[in-house]
Amino acid sequence: MDQGAGAGAGPQRARGRLGAPSSGMRAPGTPWARFSAWLECVCVVTFDLELGQALEKSSICYLSFPDSHSGCLGDTQFSFRIRQCGGQRCPGHAGEKPGDRGAPASLQREPAHYFGYVYFRQVKDSSVKRGYFQKSLVLLSRLPFVRLFQALLGLVAPEFFDKLAPCLEAVCNEIDQWPAPAPGRTLSLPVMGVVLQVHIPSRADTPESGPLEPSGHETLLPAPVVLPSVHELDLFRCFRPVLAHVQLLWELMLLGEPLLVLAPSPAVSSEMVLALTSCLQPLKFCCDYRPYFTIHDSEFKEFTTRTQAPPNVVLGVTNPFFIKTLQHWPHILRVGEPKMSGDFPKQVKLKKPSRLKTLDTKPGPCSSSPGTQRQALGPGRGGQWGWHSRRGCPHPQSRARGSLPSPGLYTAYTAHLHRDKALLRRLLKGLQKKRPSDVQTAVLRRHLLELTQSFIIPLEHYMASLMPLQKGIVPWKTPPQIRPFRQDDFLQSLERSGPQLTCVLKGDWLGLYRRFFKSPHFDGWYRQRHREMTQKLEALHLEAICEANIEIWMKDKSEVEVVDLILKLRERLVRAQGHQLPVKEATLKRARLYIDTAIGSLPKDLQAVLCPP
Repeated sequence: MDQGAGAGAGPQRARGRLGAPSSGMRAPGTPWARFSAWLECVCVVTFDLELGQALEKSSICYLSFPDSHSGCLGDTQFSFRIRQCGGQRCPGHAGEKPGDRGAPASLQREPAHYFGYVYFRQVKDSSVKRGYFQKSLVLLSRLPFVRLFQALLGLVAPEFFDKLAPCLEAVCNEIDQWPAPAPGRTLSLPVMGVVLQVHIPSRADTPESGPLEPSGHETLLPAPVVLPSVHELDLFRCFRPVLAHVQLLWELMLLGEPLLVLAPSPAVSSEMVLALTSCLQPLKFCCDYRPYFTIHDSEFKEFTTRTQAPPNVVLGVTNPFFIKTLQHWPHILRVGEPKMSGDFPKQVKLKKPSRLKTLDTKPGPCSSSPGTQRQALGPGRGGQWGWHSRRGCPHPQSRARGSLPSPGLYTAYTAHLHRDKALLRRLLKGLQKKRPSDVQTAVLRRHLLELTQSFIIPLEHYMASLMPLQKGIVPWKTPPQIRPFRQDDFLQSLERSGPQLTCVLKGDWLGLYRRFFKSPHFDGWYRQRHREMTQKLEALHLEAICEANIEIWMKDKSEVEVVDLILKLRERLVRAQGHQLPVKEATLKRARLYIDTAIGSLPKDLQAVLCPP
């Protein structure tokens, strides 16, 4: 059985279906409008012995439960990302939506994907036929605010598992009172007697931004729970086993290379994938990524086909069956359970992909549909452990067949940049001095940010040089075009304005840029920057028109030319009012005045057409 709480209908019970999701952000004043600004819906998935996870949205259902290879007992949290049916496949090419104005590119809503945030509980329960209680509470959202929604689930899920529907209904009503997640605001979000205080990131934020300050002058009682970030994970904890290769992984992410992450649990899998995709900030990650993926996903065949090159996707899995299925992928990262000892963690080794071909990784117990016979490892009738038939999902204590690859990064890729040994020494020194993990994370995040900025700044400078000079923008002519991006010209410019000016790392920067030009990230970055520059050109052209004398211009112009100007000014006004053009309010007022003046110069019949009653 499952139950859902949709943004359109509020909390509801429904066997075998998902609560009605919202269709994006609703207009202010409509039912559940504030709820839908944060969440699409809330789902509850309860395991059914006969049916498996019963839910109409089967992909969400399977992604809401760890598979049999994880052996997750107790409470665990993880996340997934799923494509919306009929959604576009290129997340980096979407335009900015109204709710994203001012948001960093990497934190804008995704029109084609949902994020799922899961709180799963699996505990022994003698009242259940198989002896285990298995239930997941899932928040579905378009916002990549993993830290916030994990904190929310940590408050709500334990209470819900005890009190069920009434608790969930009350929480949904509280969320429906929250203010909108406008970029740049610090918000107080009350839920279940606790106030979560968060800052919604904006483009104007700097890495040196200080701690959160209350959004109002009132004293909040009880004292708020301040979240340092709505989206940032503990990078140091996530990357502990791969610190020696963090720059190589950064290059793989920058180039949009296919990467399979095999982890022991959905929690480790999803955190590693999200950490990897976040290491390019402030550059938007323009490839597909799945923090947790199962063989039951509707896109399983698409991602595992051998008839074409592996897709540009970072795939987080726990089923070792993927090792055999995706042996043709160029990069596979196998990580174990994180260990937070005081010593420098044992680092995974670089290994040749050919070493994976010798492994016996047969399909695990969860490789068929729910409700069908399958082989599972678990206690038989006489209490003996072995392989036997079961219906539904395997017993919580089951394990996969076959041998697992040892932890390592299986790749033939050679890094273009030399390893930063100073970073590793600094992190090791921090461990020896028992430096807090958040401080270690700040060191690592700063390093990755500076590395990305050093790579992107030369591109930004060259792109800016393609912008026409402002003196060439005249009022009554079509504005000049942005000059084309010529890769050879850019590479030649690196000698005098390359990353060596801001980064001490040596290596083959030219080779890295050449490969970057072929990646989805260059395409996404270029489209975004070209769109912004085009909007800037239009805004400068509108300002030039508004600073000119329209009455002098109209003296020798035909009615057709005047009408054409009116229509173009109106179109620019609409775009500017929708915040698609960076124009000052004074310019907008002048443009409206010019439109009225131009209409007043026309015959009455044309005025009636342009300004109908």
